[in-house]
Amino acid sequence: MKTKLVKDLMIPLAAYATVADSATLQEAVQALEDASARCYPGRSPCRAVLVLDADGQVVGKVGFVDVLRGLEPKYRSLMERRGMAHLGFTRQFLKGMVEQYNLWEQPFEAICRKASAGRVRDFMYAPAEGEVIEATATLDQAAHQIVMGHHQSLLVVDGGPVVGILRLSDLFAEVAERIKACEING
Repeated sequence: MKTKLVKDLMIPLAAYATVADSATLQEAVQALEDASARCYPGRSPCRAVLVLDADGQVVGKVGFVDVLRGLEPKYRSLMERRGMAHLGFTRQFLKGMVEQYNLWEQPFEAICRKASAGRVRDFMYAPAEGEVIEATATLDQAAHQIVMGHHQSLLVVDGGPVVGILRLSDLFAEVAERIKACEING
């Protein structure tokens, strides 16, 4: 059996949901919703859109959490100051932060204004070097990179710019199929 490579499982960039870095939050939400609606046959829905610069190069990602973060600009300075990503805080501490920093003072009353004023470039997530993988890498290498980095996806390159995306959900589906196909020795 031929060893599957990242390029065999990735979704090509041309088939994936994208939005310009100059797009509004509202446009990003619409692109994300459209991408989920036109799900790829046999694959889970999209949970993020890729952000393209003026030259059509991938410069970031916008997912569900990024949209919520984009609605409350105070998160940016709060996260930069405290470096709090993934620290596992208690519910009491998190609730106290909302009160102390006046987060979400009028979230739903201001959503329309915020969604039309905010630009994707201001709240997108810029993937790090560890979130990029070569198209010719094996699925073993991709699994290792996803696990060690706690990534939901990897941007796929073929010796140059991004050519696709490998999502955790697609890699897991491949693993699940292989596990189910195993002969059980008992």
